[in-house]
Amino acid sequence: MIDRIAIYESEGFDPHRNLAIEQHLLESVLGGCCLLYLWRNERTVVIGRNQNAWAECRTTLLKDEGGSLARRLSGGGAVYHDLGNLNFTFVMCEEDYDLDRQLSAIRRACALCGIETEISGRNDLLASGRKFSGNAFYHHEGRAYHHGTLLIDVDAEAMKRYLSPSKAKLEAKGVESVRSRIVNLKELNPDLMVDILKSAMKQAFSEVYGLPLDLPPVIDEARVGALTKHYASDEWLYGRKLPFTFRCEKRFPWGGVELQMKVDRGVITDAKVYTDAMDDRLASKLESALIGNRLQKESVKTALQKPCIGQEQQEDLLNLIADVL
Repeated sequence: MIDRIAIYESEGFDPHRNLAIEQHLLESVLGGCCLLYLWRNERTVVIGRNQNAWAECRTTLLKDEGGSLARRLSGGGAVYHDLGNLNFTFVMCEEDYDLDRQLSAIRRACALCGIETEISGRNDLLASGRKFSGNAFYHHEGRAYHHGTLLIDVDAEAMKRYLSPSKAKLEAKGVESVRSRIVNLKELNPDLMVDILKSAMKQAFSEVYGLPLDLPPVIDEARVGALTKHYASDEWLYGRKLPFTFRCEKRFPWGGVELQMKVDRGVITDAKVYTDAMDDRLASKLESALIGNRLQKESVKTALQKPCIGQEQQEDLLNLIADVL
């Protein structure tokens, strides 16, 4: 039975640190306590635990434009975060987990802002028939969290651009996202701002649980620092064991080329090249150059910078691969 509630607000916008704080809160929450964690990320695509990063977003474009890729512990689909989005996490022990009550707190906060909402299936909250909140869940060793997004004034064009992968064929063995019609809550209440909804969340949280807010938890900075490094690592972001085949093709002035690469834990483990280029050794040279490298723009660029591969071919092939990353 919950007899204590508290709120922790993140002061920064680094997605890897914010996810680290979330995990730390999960690890340290005590029985009878429900924590509400409020946080925001700046220009970030967050993918689910079992998703393929390349199949979900334009990873190179995101990075080139100063954005970040993050992978969370929970399942579900890819989401875009910017400072027009407020993220929430309810953290508690499993015996205190009550999804209906948690969703009620969110809906009550929206009602305080003059917005009526409804629940759609298990994962989504709708306003005026469109999705403004996607939810995901994680249970581990007797503790659990329920987290999600609250779209207030998110850059919808950026969301569409980053979450629209190229048509390159990725035969992925992961969970693919299902895109839905979305709505920014500011469209329904033009006066709404992040701080207003944040205040409403605090009030609604206290109202729904019938308890006053206690002091926020104390964060162990050493533990959060270690977890931040983990969440920012290539091994976590790209190295999940989700083998897949990456395929792309294009015709250039020097000939047509089709690349097929097997990728495991983010590393190109096998490659096959088909081409009608005049250089009959090009295919074997490319295959040898690519195998063993990470499927990332800089790694591929270094791999292609071989004296045996012409400058024009290097640039064309790099652009071809980078365009679908």
